[in-house]
Amino acid sequence: MNENNVSIADRSIDFPTKGLERRRKLLPWWVIAFTWLFLLFFALMPVAVIMGLLKYKFAMSLLGLTTNEPFSLIGLAVMALFGLKGVTAFALWAEKKWAVGLAKIDAILSIAVCLAVMAYAIFASHSFSIRLELIVLALYFYKMNQIQHDWENFDSPQSIPEVIQ
Repeated sequence: MNENNVSIADRSIDFPTKGLERRRKLLPWWVIAFTWLFLLFFALMPVAVIMGLLKYKFAMSLLGLTTNEPFSLIGLAVMALFGLKGVTAFALWAEKKWAVGLAKIDAILSIAVCLAVMAYAIFASHSFSIRLELIVLALYFYKMNQIQHDWENFDSPQSIPEVIQ
């Protein structure tokens, strides 16, 4: 073979690897940990629905919403929030292009629920408490906002010339 020709089987050539990496690598470790946690809770949702239909009572709590009645207004809201967080977690883990947009919606909705629970506590029981989830949710929104462009344009060919140069 001529020295100027390159064999297709030659593995020593350095190709741009940006397109070969995973979107998942853009997520920090703590988002991945919460992703697995909410995937687990999402997998348990059918069990919760069946137990609720069989009139079993069990404690459910998320973002300050707490109940022992699965089919009460608060119970349905908690299950809906767990459902949204489960779908978001699955989309992030499956590296869907729209996952970060959904994660931002999830973060905004969760912050709104936390603030509503705090406001309700002020007016109903005249007590004030700060929900610590707000810190994590604000960081979550910030991180999703920070990686959104890279996540959504992960496979775009415009990033290849940057890598080659």
